[in-house]
Formats: sequence, structure tokens, C-alpha cells
Amino acid sequence: MHRTMKIHKNTLRAAGACAAATVAFGMLSAGAANADTFVPLPGGEITKTLSDGTVVTVRLVGESATISPSMGATPVHRNAWVSGSAQVEISGGGEDVGGKIYPGYVVGCQVNIDGGGVEGGVEGSADWSGDTVTGGVGAESGGELTLGPGQAKSFYILDIEKPDDYGNEDHATNNKFKGNSGSVTWADSTIGLSGCAGYAQARSFVKVKVETDNVMSVVTLWGQPFSLG
Repeated sequence: MHRTMKIHKNTLRAAGACAAATVAFGMLSAGAANADTFVPLPGGEITKTLSDGTVVTVRLVGESATISPSMGATPVHRNAWVSGSAQVEISGGGEDVGGKIYPGYVVGCQVNIDGGGVEGGVEGSADWSGDTVTGGVGAESGGELTLGPGQAKSFYILDIEKPDDYGNEDHATNNKFKGNSGSVTWADSTIGLSGCAGYAQARSFVKVKVETDNVMSVVTLWGQPFSLG
């Protein structure tokens, strides 16, 4: 059973920015000093074999960011719109398999989030060094961030409204799926950062909690860092 959810959000606020040299930039409005800058991003893929032999593949496709001059018009304000699609495939694991997809972003102010550990203002613990990710991403929902030098924070991009077990309004930061595959797409979700006068970076991640007949495990895929300008 494949469950796909597409999210269009224009109200999330978050943050990040300073570039890896490998990121390609394209100008949406050539010649204008304050034009939006479109940043195509490579996404990524990771495959992990769980202890019971189940093979989990997580992909990030169609990833991009559009960097826009802040309405604050000062170096301490950054804005961007981010888009992407997270896809999960599970091979094996028995009849009762499924999972939850948590896409999000980590943002750092004058912190290298491409290699080494990141400390200061981080929710949870993680070593964001390339493909070797240890610890857990303890992100919260929502992306309106205020960061100072040396600080970093992660947040989930989804805010799905749904009723709880008692019929009251509840919000989820994940897309739940049953069966061997699932996906979720977000488009033009806003990232806004304030308070960072130096360089800043943002980096996407997709955390997937997988449950099979025998095990529960977490697989995390990291995207490429990009600058918010």
C-alpha cells in the first residue's frame, strides 16, 4: 500500500544560510541586485539493512530553495522558500510494516553544518558530519528562528492538522504510512531567520521511523547544505 501526501505551505518560518561551494545558483531575475535566487539541490538517497534483514531506502528528490531578500532589508534577516519530496521503500519485514516520515531542516548561524558536530541551541543531539550521522534529531515543528553566532537548531517542515483519539484538534510533524512505501511532498515552505549577522547555512533532513514485524528503527537522510544569502 502506497500512501502519498502533498503539502503546500506558505506560513512556516525557519532559517539558514551560507553556501557549500558545490551548490549551483541560478538567478530568477537577472541583473537585479535584490532578485530571488533559485538554488537547485541534489537531494540524496540512503539504504539501510535493519537487524531483521529488512532493507529500507530513503530518497530526497526534487529538492530546491529560492532565496529572497528579506522584508527587513538588513543583513540579520534571511528568507527562503524550500521544496522537496521524501520517498521511502521497504523490502521485507513481514506483513505488518510501515512507518512515519519526518522531513525537516537544520539551520546554523556561523556554524559549519557540513562536517563535524554542531552545538549550541540544538534540540537533541546529532553529529552532522557528511553521511555519518549519529545521535537523534530532536526537532520541533515550525520554522521561525532567531539565532546568534555559534547557534543551530532543527525543525520539522510538516504541520498536519488532524483529530486526536478524542476528536480534538491535533498537529502532526510526520506523514504516517502503512505497507512497503510512502512519501510526502512540500512546496514553497517559508524559511525565515533573524538575528544572525554572519554567515548562515541550512540543510534538509528526512528522518524515517520504520516498524516491521520484528524491529523498530530510525533511518536519517541528510541533504546538501545551502546558503540563504
